[in-house]
Amino acid sequence: MKLSSELAAFQKRIGHRFAQPELLIRALTHGSFSSPTREDNQRLEFLGDRVLGLVMAAELLEQDRAASEGQLAPRFNALVRKETCAEIARDIDLGAVLKLGRSEMISGGRRKQALLGDAIEAVIAAVYKDAGLDAARDLILRLWGERIAQVDADARDAKTALQEWAQARGLKPPAYVELDRRGPDHAPIFTISARLPDGTEAQASAGSKRQAEQGAATALLNKLEQAT
Repeated sequence: MKLSSELAAFQKRIGHRFAQPELLIRALTHGSFSSPTREDNQRLEFLGDRVLGLVMAAELLEQDRAASEGQLAPRFNALVRKETCAEIARDIDLGAVLKLGRSEMISGGRRKQALLGDAIEAVIAAVYKDAGLDAARDLILRLWGERIAQVDADARDAKTALQEWAQARGLKPPAYVELDRRGPDHAPIFTISARLPDGTEAQASAGSKRQAEQGAATALLNKLEQAT
């Protein structure tokens, strides 16, 4: 099977030439473009998520042999979460070669975090099935690059840090309340409030609920730090 010029260029961007090009095509096929004769990338995404996790866990253990599980876990989460996967996908312009249905294209699917994150995991699985674990590991380490070495040694997402702050003081976990949603369906902006039981709160806005919640948690942690 001969790949299009766009997919051939994409192979060069990721540094892997497929012996089975159909795997790459499947990895880039979203469910909105699938058909009875055209498989989508969901099963590959499921596998790729596990391959990414294995490779990243092994690499973190190798890079810091003295780190405890409690230190490694937040670093791992920071590197494999959907936001990071989507950033990697944008770095290699994966959105440009995604195969999407018309409605998904119109709604801005090539820029959606969830679609990009799922697709890069599917590409990892495609490389794994095409050439084995060593090839998949090389791909992951190449694409993630300096992110692995530079991940914050105390990396914790803000929501986890805020919950731990509340628990240490015998408080109930903070609540996250959606205050507003505006903008078109393909590019919404959410405003979220992070709120403690005593009414202390902070707000943030972002293009996804998760990002807005993290931003609100960060803002509230900063407010609490300034108050002490």
